[in-house]
Amino acid sequence: CMCVLTRSLNPFSGGQCAGEEDWVDNRTVYIGHKEPPPGAEAYIPQRYPDNRIVSSKYTFWNFVPKNLFEQFRRIANFYFLIIFLVQLIIDTPTSPITSGLPLFFVITVTAIKQGYEDWLRHKADNSVNQCPVHEVQHGKVVRKQSRKIRVGDVMLIKENETFPCDLILLSSSRDDGTCFVTTASLDGESSHKTYYAVQDTKAYTTEEEVDSIKATIECEQPQPDLYKFVGRVNIYMDNEPVARPLGSENLLLRGATLKNTAYIYAVAIYTGMETKMALNYQTKTQKRSAVEKSMNAYLVVYLCILIGKAFINTVLKYVWQADPNQDEPWYNNRTDAEKERHIVIRAFTDFLAYMVLFNYIIPVSMYVTVEMQKFLGSYFIMWDDDMYDKELGESAVVNTSDLNEELGQVEYVFTDKTGTLTENNMEFIECCVDGHVYVPQAICNGQVMPGSDTMDMIDSSPGPRARESEELFFRALCLCHTVQVKEEETVDGIKHGLHSGRPSSFYISSSPDEVALVEGMKRLGYTYLRLKDSHMEILNREDQVERFELLEVLTFDSVRRRMSVIVRASTGEVYLFCKGADSSIFPRVVSGKVEEVKDRVEHNAIEGLRTLCVAYRALTPEQYEETYRLLNEARLALHDRDRRLAEAYDQIETQLVLLGATAVEDRLQEEAADTVESLHQAGMKVWVLTGDKMETAAATCYASKLFRRGTRVLELTTKRTEEQSLHDALFDLSRTVLRPHREPSGLGLDPDPVSGLSGECSDFGLIIDGATLSAVLQPGPEASSAGDYKEIFLEICRNCSAVLCCRMAPLQKAQIVKLIKASKEHPITLAIGDGANDVSMILEAHVGIGIMGKEGRQAARNSDYAIPKFKHLKKMLLVHGHYYYIRISELVQYFFYKNVCFIFPQFLYQFFCGFSQQPLYDTAYLTLYNISFTSLPILLYSLMEQHINIDILRKDPTLYRDISKNCLLRWPIFIYWTILGVYDAMVMFFGAYFLFDNTTFTSNGQMFGNWTFGTLVFTVLVFTVTFKLVLDTHYWTWINHFVIWGSLIFFVVFSLLWGGIIWPFLNYQRMYYVFMQMLSSGPAWLSIILLITAGLLPDVVKKVICRALWPTTTERIQVPRPQPGPATPAFIQRHHQGCVPNLVVSQPGCVPICVLGTHRDA
Repeated sequence: CMCVLTRSLNPFSGGQCAGEEDWVDNRTVYIGHKEPPPGAEAYIPQRYPDNRIVSSKYTFWNFVPKNLFEQFRRIANFYFLIIFLVQLIIDTPTSPITSGLPLFFVITVTAIKQGYEDWLRHKADNSVNQCPVHEVQHGKVVRKQSRKIRVGDVMLIKENETFPCDLILLSSSRDDGTCFVTTASLDGESSHKTYYAVQDTKAYTTEEEVDSIKATIECEQPQPDLYKFVGRVNIYMDNEPVARPLGSENLLLRGATLKNTAYIYAVAIYTGMETKMALNYQTKTQKRSAVEKSMNAYLVVYLCILIGKAFINTVLKYVWQADPNQDEPWYNNRTDAEKERHIVIRAFTDFLAYMVLFNYIIPVSMYVTVEMQKFLGSYFIMWDDDMYDKELGESAVVNTSDLNEELGQVEYVFTDKTGTLTENNMEFIECCVDGHVYVPQAICNGQVMPGSDTMDMIDSSPGPRARESEELFFRALCLCHTVQVKEEETVDGIKHGLHSGRPSSFYISSSPDEVALVEGMKRLGYTYLRLKDSHMEILNREDQVERFELLEVLTFDSVRRRMSVIVRASTGEVYLFCKGADSSIFPRVVSGKVEEVKDRVEHNAIEGLRTLCVAYRALTPEQYEETYRLLNEARLALHDRDRRLAEAYDQIETQLVLLGATAVEDRLQEEAADTVESLHQAGMKVWVLTGDKMETAAATCYASKLFRRGTRVLELTTKRTEEQSLHDALFDLSRTVLRPHREPSGLGLDPDPVSGLSGECSDFGLIIDGATLSAVLQPGPEASSAGDYKEIFLEICRNCSAVLCCRMAPLQKAQIVKLIKASKEHPITLAIGDGANDVSMILEAHVGIGIMGKEGRQAARNSDYAIPKFKHLKKMLLVHGHYYYIRISELVQYFFYKNVCFIFPQFLYQFFCGFSQQPLYDTAYLTLYNISFTSLPILLYSLMEQHINIDILRKDPTLYRDISKNCLLRWPIFIYWTILGVYDAMVMFFGAYFLFDNTTFTSNGQMFGNWTFGTLVFTVLVFTVTFKLVLDTHYWTWINHFVIWGSLIFFVVFSLLWGGIIWPFLNYQRMYYVFMQMLSSGPAWLSIILLITAGLLPDVVKKVICRALWPTTTERIQVPRPQPGPATPAFIQRHHQGCVPNLVVSQPGCVPICVLGTHRDA
């Protein structure tokens, strides 16, 4: 049986569902693959994709060509390939092996590394695709693999199972046809949400009944919006179709989990990579760090230098040979045919030969060393005990080591809220009734928090007159909610409702703070029991069950920011209980102790707590009848139903009496606020991108110190754009944030050295929601005359210290990251999250970090790095990122420097050998210089160097600013290293040349030859570049000493062996006894010492002058302090007493000051 696709501009006949008129095409799904009744419209069969999920990049067949293509996109790899081919084609001064073997090694190592990483992705995909699922076939349940699900299959899903594809709910085990679902991995909300079965199929609750359904579903083609779905189901009864509308409340999304419902039957409509979750995944692309881009830029410069050198030598060679007396010498053995070739061909061949001779200026070994440094360096993150979480039993994981140094360059941090900043646990803090404050034992998701005391009345208990208000308040919170009760089960499966007069049940709700409030009331003596037969039951303090008939529910929405219930007590009175944000309740209150409650609400808001106000109104029978009529008319309206309901709610929720207020806290993760504050101090801008409600997210932002007490929060939300156009709202906000720059406040505010923003900027925070963001990113026709909204929006964001984006779809998170990445500053971005809804932004950002949280491992699996908790981000960036960047920037600059020193004497030598392409150095030296003699010291430096102590980096986040914006790989520093290399090369070459001017150099009058000259230059070269690294090393261990001095000893020993033994496999031995002859000369020893000193002296002088006159913050901290006397601040004392400095460098430009902390264990 085949599912079908039909395409038409007006897919349905008859009445249209909401939004149907916008459809371009749709799909028709036959439930259970049953053929439509005779006479149905003709259709074209269409094959849909299977249910496979693919997150890998390669397959077995395309790995080799695709990987080779990606690797040869690197300029260096492509360059070395060309050089290798040139060496194969023409006669060159050096062997093809010198270029071919290192290139083959680099390509192979990189391919193995990337292939292994992709194999892990394949393994993870297979575990998902081969997961067992249950399908209803011919009235029986059949078990099969998830990847084999097809569109139209009827699936059986049991409690706590995850939906394997996008499904339409047909029926459930619950009598009302509803089911409860958690969508934590989709939108970050771990609360329970209610979904509804199709009205005409909810009674089919067995396999046989479900198999008898004959129906078709017509719906839109797959699209990534998680919150939008439009379709309809045609159910054939007696061959007559009955049409019912379908919306997002009927659609169960892949990745969500069934909760509090024994089982459901549902039909698959989107499968595999067409599910909404898969459509929200970004394509996995190769990320390249800023350092690698700098390397490529430097490579282009050196390539130009190389071409320039080869061109100059080629031209000068033919200028030299234009004189008949200086033609090519006879001993080069050129044949007549070679001499008579066209001059252009000869010149081009010579040009290529010079390219090969000088190509060591761009060493392939640098890329090998960088790969090894990244790979080995990544283990320091995985081995870090500070980033190990005992609760999870997990340590940090590095999924890709290509971006280590990017951790030290982050300018924007985009973080999820739920499960990333917060633990997703709501904690009931207090309630205030008529000015009296009640602080019960701390309640968090039904658990009593450790360390909390018994019920504590801060104020005195209310008198007898106020007792009625107190009881009304507690009853209001027990009744005004949408909480569901799930009874706990004993081991034998028997349900128990009450134990010792108290329920053994727990609460679930679409809003976690509602659960916290109901649990808080339970601790204060009023327990919500259940909703049964439209009656809500509560247990009061006297253990008496009170029953209230639930008449109406006025649901919460983000515009009203409140919800209400209308109930009838057993005595016959009708009450309207209302709870909501203070701004939506206070204007509707006509009596009550408003000022006392308002003061308490403001106090709690400053503390970062989520506050709600509670009010009530007693309704007469006539008032209730009028209320019922208003609501019924609005609900039956076919057009503008939402608007008419809003108007009805507005009329009903008036004339309220204020009862009190509550305070609830969404518990932050451990040290989350400290981490956010440290990131701010380090100069990073932190954005929170969440699918949660604005109120919830804003409260978390205050608690995590994203918004500070003095922050003026600006809103760009749907509510505002309904009151004024988007154009006006954007320009109003732009004027607000830019005004302080145009008009100085006159308060003398200096730039904030901690936040990195001006005093005025730090006062602004921005809140924007998903709908408004869509309008900004895809403006309508009105934007054409008003300019680009994106630029205005970016300008506003640049002048805000923090930004909160709420109600974001996963793809919108990625769009925000992409927008910032593409802005004119091109900042380095980092995204961190813990759910599948964060995968898109993790893949889009320069660096993606997944948290091993409660919402599955999709984020951790798709990230570049995975950490157990948000707090570990602080050490990852401020310590590891700082070290990685310092190390690799030195590695890159040092490699180019030592190869300028290496090749520039070869260039100068051509002026003294008739431009004959004669190498200055022996082949063994050419091959081993970058592989053996000078590679290990810089590799070890790039793994071990710590220019500042770890504790200081962690305590003083402002040091991160010293390395921001790729400052150590900027052009002035690159030019300085290049000039230093050219200077050292000239000192080596001309120093040796002038010393060789006296040709009888040895004591026995024997003359030195050209190989001795080259060996002397090479010896000075190896010692000079190694000592240069010694001068740059701050952190010495026995390994450093072993590798640095060991490399020099190896060079000497190799030279003695290479020139002191007859090697049988060599045709000629031009280096025989050369090294020993050179060392037998006293002047040679003197020249080596003098030339090394002359080469290093300018760099030492420059460093001394710069540190004395213009020291950086880092250099100030590196300056050793004297031992503290009686009145001296103890800076170094921590090394002797084991204490950690609490404060280092209070302000830029000041001498470092350390305030001692407490003694810590070794």
